[in-house]
Amino acid sequence: MAEHRTMQRGALLDAARSLLSEGGTESLTFPALAERTGLARSSVYEYFRSRAAVVEELCAVDFPVWAAEVENAMARASTPEEKIEAYVRRQLDLVGDRRHRAVVAISASELDAGAREKIRAAHGGLIAMIVEALGELGHTQPRLAAMLLQGSVDAAVRRIELGVEEPGAVADTAVAMVLRGVRG
Repeated sequence: MAEHRTMQRGALLDAARSLLSEGGTESLTFPALAERTGLARSSVYEYFRSRAAVVEELCAVDFPVWAAEVENAMARASTPEEKIEAYVRRQLDLVGDRRHRAVVAISASELDAGAREKIRAAHGGLIAMIVEALGELGHTQPRLAAMLLQGSVDAAVRRIELGVEEPGAVADTAVAMVLRGVRG
């Protein structure tokens, strides 16, 4: 029974990711989740009390996976500059991943305070990954520099999502700008 519930919960989260990446937050409804998973709408409420609860669960499940991928890319780098480049490139590589599209859709939606706080905390963990490399480069305020660097990454993500420029060109430009900026 517990295994069945775990599988159903996973199917609901997978359906939520698909709905968010295909149609944004407006498409994440309990009737749509029920239709995608073959469950009765009332059954969806047995797993999640609200859309915000679905969003919180997605953040809890997906963001650590995404952050681990960024962290692993940074671990393979040896210099602070290489770590920064890996940090930027890996995040931009993940833009096409539906987990990322779901997180972006989630962060753009109107969420309750608890869900917003979980997203903020997850982003804070991502930013914390790059603080040490910025400190090694001599920044006197490496946390502030990390937040500004992440702002550049976020802007590059939005450019990629618009689909106007080639993702590789956006990544190359973002890396060049960030590296020039962090070297001061």
